[in-house]
Amino acid sequence: MTGTYTADDHRYMAQALRLAAHGRYTARPNPVVGCVLVRDGAVIGEGWHARAGEAHAEVVALEAAGDARGATAYVTLEPCAHHGRTPPCTDALIAAGVTNVVAAMRDPNPHVDGGGLGRLEAAGMSARVGLMEAAAARLNRGFVSRVTRGRPFVRMKVAASLDGATAMRGGESQWITGPAARADVQRLRARSGAILTGIGTVLADDPSLTVRDARFTAAGLQPARAIVDSELRMPLSAGMLCLPGRTLVYCTDDSRREALEGEGGTVIRVGDPGGRVPLDAVLADLAGREINDVLVEAGPTLAGALLQAGLVDELVIYQAPHIMGHETIPMFETPGWRTLADRRALTVTDRRQVGTDTRITATVAQ
Repeated sequence: MTGTYTADDHRYMAQALRLAAHGRYTARPNPVVGCVLVRDGAVIGEGWHARAGEAHAEVVALEAAGDARGATAYVTLEPCAHHGRTPPCTDALIAAGVTNVVAAMRDPNPHVDGGGLGRLEAAGMSARVGLMEAAAARLNRGFVSRVTRGRPFVRMKVAASLDGATAMRGGESQWITGPAARADVQRLRARSGAILTGIGTVLADDPSLTVRDARFTAAGLQPARAIVDSELRMPLSAGMLCLPGRTLVYCTDDSRREALEGEGGTVIRVGDPGGRVPLDAVLADLAGREINDVLVEAGPTLAGALLQAGLVDELVIYQAPHIMGHETIPMFETPGWRTLADRRALTVTDRRQVGTDTRITATVAQ
C-alpha cells in the first residue's frame, strides 16, 4: 500500500493538507482532514472536514465534483470504514467510482487503522499511504496523542520577561507581554479542547479562560476549563462557572461537590483525599472526554509539576524585551531539580517576532 510518488502527487497532497488546516479550530474532537479529487491532471473537487457530525472531507469533495468516476483521491488521513457520527467514507468513494486513493497517513483510531485502506483494495481500488505523512501527523498531533497514548497533546503557554520572570513577587503580572502576543494566545486557545490551570490562578485572577477573538468564535466552540484543585477551594462565585463551555474541577476532596455543581461546575475526584491531584489521571480523564489538545495557562507550581512529570509536549514562550529583576516569580517551580543532569532538553521548532515580543516554540524531551 506504499509506493513512489511524483511531483504532481506531492502538489495535490500539499493542497489537501492546506484544506485540512481549515478545520483546526472547528473539527474537534474529530481529526482535521482534507481531500482533493483529480482526474486527467485536473482538480475536479476538493473539501475539508469542518465540524463533528458534518460531512467528512471525502464526501464534501465528491459532492463538489459531481462525477468522480476514474478519479484519484488525495486525502490527508485514511478514509474511515466504520459508522461513527457519519457513514463510512470508503463506501462513498467506492460508490462514486473513484479508482485510486493516496492517503498521507493511516488512521491511528483502532476502529480504522488500516481497515479503510483494506476495504478500498478489496473493492479493486489502488490504495497507497505514506505521502507527506509527517506533515499530516503534525496537523493531528492531538488526535494521534489521544488515541495512541490515552492523553491529549499538552501545549504550555508562558509569558515571561527576558530574565524569565512571570510576575512580581507580590503577584503583579498585567501585562508582561504586549497586545500582539496576547492576541496570539487567542489562537492557541481556539485550537484547544481544554485549558488547564490551577486553583491558585483562579483565586488570584478569576480568569475566564475563554476565546474572545471573533475570528475563532463563529462556530460557537469554547474550550473546556480544567482546574486542578485538590481541596476543592473553587469559589461558587468564580466567573468561569457562568461562561459557555464546561468547567471541570479535579480534586481529591469532593465534599463541596453538590454546591459547586449547583453553580454549573463538574467535579471529578481523582486520587486519595489529603493528597495531590495526580496529573496523569487528569489528562487521562480529559482524553476520555474526547479532548485532543490541552493548553496549559498556569502558575509556576502546576507548570513545574507538569514539566517534572514529563507531561508537557510543547512549550510556547512569549518573551518580552524587559528585565524584571529578582523580586519576581519564575516560570517554573521544580524543587526536584538540583543538578544540571535534571534539566529538560528543548528543541526549538520556531522563533518569531510577535509585536514587540519574541515567541519561542519548542518541543520538550521526554
